[in-house]
Amino acid sequence: MADIDMLTENAGEPAVSEAGVTRKMTLNMGPQHPSTHGVLRIVLELDGETITSAKPEIGFLHTGIEKQAETRTWQQVVPLTDRTDYLANLSNNLGYVLAVEKLLQMEAPPRAQFMRVLLTEVTRINSHLVWLGTSALDVGAMSVFFYTFREREEILRLFEFFSGQRLMTSYFRVGGLALDAPRGWHKWIEKFLHVMPSRIDMLEGLLTENIIFKRRTQGVGFISLEDMLDLSVTGPMLRAAGLKVDARKDYPYSSYDKFQFEIPTRTENDVYARYLVRMAEMRESLKIIQQAFEGMPEGPYTADAQNVVLPDREKMKTQMEALIYHFKIVSEGFRVPPGEAYQVVESPRGELAYYVVSDGTSKPYRVFMRTPSFGNLQALETLFVGFPIADSIASLGSMDFVLGDTDR
Repeated sequence: MADIDMLTENAGEPAVSEAGVTRKMTLNMGPQHPSTHGVLRIVLELDGETITSAKPEIGFLHTGIEKQAETRTWQQVVPLTDRTDYLANLSNNLGYVLAVEKLLQMEAPPRAQFMRVLLTEVTRINSHLVWLGTSALDVGAMSVFFYTFREREEILRLFEFFSGQRLMTSYFRVGGLALDAPRGWHKWIEKFLHVMPSRIDMLEGLLTENIIFKRRTQGVGFISLEDMLDLSVTGPMLRAAGLKVDARKDYPYSSYDKFQFEIPTRTENDVYARYLVRMAEMRESLKIIQQAFEGMPEGPYTADAQNVVLPDREKMKTQMEALIYHFKIVSEGFRVPPGEAYQVVESPRGELAYYVVSDGTSKPYRVFMRTPSFGNLQALETLFVGFPIADSIASLGSMDFVLGDTDR
């Protein structure tokens, strides 16, 4: 009680013992805390209102997905990738299937590649909307939260229209897509492209020049570019520091080299700059979606590989050979030649990579995920130390991590 009384009497000043040693307070944040954006525990050490130490503790959501992948067939791993980053499941689907296709020396047909690009960019907007709503709510902008989730609801309906699932779509397959785009998909995408730009304008109108939002975010959460590179930070955080890096441009995949778009960057390197970068990224994603929509090739949506891709349903019902291949693939899975492959994609959170190893069987020998949330969280202490505790929530939200992506 004496310690508590002393801290109360000297509010706003460092608590000093009779020996002249500064006393610090240890504060536990999470794992059940709304502003940690999931089950993350942070052990904070405070000197008055200033953070002197911040230790993140992860693992509360550990699912062992990488280990589970070793017990599934190659195709059965796809639903597991949905559950790592559940806000950008199609980005994870894409990284994994591209890695497996490398091992098979297979390339999806043009229609499948364009459709993959279109849907992963819709996924990027979906993820950024969730980030925007929750981060704005963290600093007191409640209306933004409701608007972003209204827009996200339309995107989830679009995913359900394409795949039958709202969140865990598992829509991409090794060799192409699970299904061809449903009848009437053009109208859904046209509506989305027509409505979304004005909705982004509205969200920016609520926040960009909002004096309270600017005071809560400008100059907050600074971390040097050198520290970010040392700590493996990627994605919008890195681009908000002025470094123009993006796997879609640096290592083009799935026909991204055929699309025209910019990589938004800022130099202020604070929470506000990360907000501006992500808002600009949503607009660039709309440009890519427009190009994919207008240039969508005709043709098959899966590769011509009868021992890997399930045969057409009609053929399976009428042709004995197709029925045999269907039975073999479903019951045993397809075999992948021995080897290893590494595939990088740009998820909404940053650089996402899959390293897969095959021993020649129908199940992966190893699946390793280089997830952006894990790398970005390593910067948490550097981001927090030296700032007031009131700024920690804004800094935390600007990282845009997903704990399933971290723990996996």
